[in-house]
Amino acid sequence: MTHASSRVSALRSVALNVPDLAKAEHFYTTVWHLEVVARTDHAIYFRGTGADHHLLALHHAEGPAQIRCVTLRARDLSALQAITQAAEQAGGRVLQTLSPVTEPGGGVSVTVADPDGRIFQVVHGDEQHADSHEAPDKPIRLAHAVLNSHDVEATRRFMETVLDFSLSDRTRIMAFMRCNSDHHSIALGDTDNDALNHIAFLMTDVDSVMRGGGRMRDAGYGIEWGPGRHGPGHNAFNYFVGPFDVVIEYTADVEQIDDSYPAGQPSDWTWPPGRVDQWGISAPPSARLKEAQKAVLFVSQ
Repeated sequence: MTHASSRVSALRSVALNVPDLAKAEHFYTTVWHLEVVARTDHAIYFRGTGADHHLLALHHAEGPAQIRCVTLRARDLSALQAITQAAEQAGGRVLQTLSPVTEPGGGVSVTVADPDGRIFQVVHGDEQHADSHEAPDKPIRLAHAVLNSHDVEATRRFMETVLDFSLSDRTRIMAFMRCNSDHHSIALGDTDNDALNHIAFLMTDVDSVMRGGGRMRDAGYGIEWGPGRHGPGHNAFNYFVGPFDVVIEYTADVEQIDDSYPAGQPSDWTWPPGRVDQWGISAPPSARLKEAQKAVLFVSQ
């Protein structure tokens, strides 16, 4: 059976390196509909309409986009020490022991890497906004991040033993991992590399997912997969390749589950020939999307 994590309460944000902050700021505010909440000399932080201080942190660095870390929120302070100890025992590395966070958002955190170099920052006591609300056509929070893995079962074991995530569903090509009532906050894609697959932003409803697709098309970013409704997670989706080959998704209607949910296996998630989702109207993911889903690698530590 699946279970909620005793150590991690939520996915908070993703941090990336990008070569052009001005271009990124224009896109993520004007087109993607996030708001700038903080900036430094070399980074910009974007919030949604929800309580999280920021969902996306973009840092300037020359070269192709890279993922710096995935930030999770700890359930309590004691979880940070438990994660530190478990990471070393599981063959990972502790990149930063418990210490104050010096970037916008604050709090205290630990940073660990799994044996293949995926970097997780786990924060406690970070700032949250008092004006949390929902607004049409604007992302609320992150729904999930999908990370590629050349060895999904090994990555899954690390997430289970270190972060206390649990499996909610397993398909032929993906393992869906949960930490709270969302069907999944992290998913692991069966691939031949360990890149960022995509980042999904939660919208208020399906109408906002569709309107976002139209807005992206008007801005020159066509839908690379969708519209559709997934099987595991039941969420509606539209996928895009944003600036610097970062794959981003608008999604809504994420399935809410509890510990009674029986984890599904690949045989539970098959589609009739010609279908790639529940609705059966979407074409398969584009070749461009598939290439971009392998392009954004973790920074070397």
